[in-house]
Amino acid sequence: MLSRIMAHAEPAFASATAEDASLAYFTAMEAFGASYLQTRLYRRPAATLTSSSHWAAGGFITRLAPTGWPGSPAFDYVCFECNPLLGAIRESRTRYRFSDFAPRGTSTFGAYWDALSEAGINDALCATSYGADGTIASLHLGFAERDFTAEEIFAIQMTGLVLTERLMSLTTPPPADTVRLTARERDSLALVAEGKTDWEISVILGIAEATVRFHVDNGRRKLGAVNRAQAVARLVNQRLI
Repeated sequence: MLSRIMAHAEPAFASATAEDASLAYFTAMEAFGASYLQTRLYRRPAATLTSSSHWAAGGFITRLAPTGWPGSPAFDYVCFECNPLLGAIRESRTRYRFSDFAPRGTSTFGAYWDALSEAGINDALCATSYGADGTIASLHLGFAERDFTAEEIFAIQMTGLVLTERLMSLTTPPPADTVRLTARERDSLALVAEGKTDWEISVILGIAEATVRFHVDNGRRKLGAVNRAQAVARLVNQRLI
């Protein structure tokens, strides 16, 4: 099964652009009942992962959907109000299906599946590749029917991963989000970069030592750094100090 689907999708893997690869892959998967495709290459948001921050990360390559569905109330609902697929990103999943994170038959996701049905999506098989500097390439491949054997799911998702790896090699992700630090956060970290202690920084800035630690830690979190040294390195790399 895998070799058969891989051979079917070969034109996608040989395509010269990310858009052509996405279109060729969808054409190949139509033979297996695919009715919807979305491909993206973006950077994991530095801010808390929410529906809004996930969408704002951009990087949309191709979306093949029924006319009128993108931008509709149903589309907005699954993108901005109820996006259970954020769980797949938090867990760094490389292969999953929509129903793994939105179980059918539960009242929690009834409206979610009603909204997807307007796009002819009964379920979707997904593949995601994770690269350097938070780069993420993803494929959502929707199907009007959702009855697959385990072998079929594996084969389609594995060819999907070959596609997302190809997308990474063909496309440059958008720049990382600009981190907005307060003046106090930036000044405190700049002094950390000079080797000053919290007490020395408190004297220089005329604030309490505990307040210095508060600003430094806030800045570190905004930068997505695990410690002060990494926070300073990221500030320097982004030319913020």
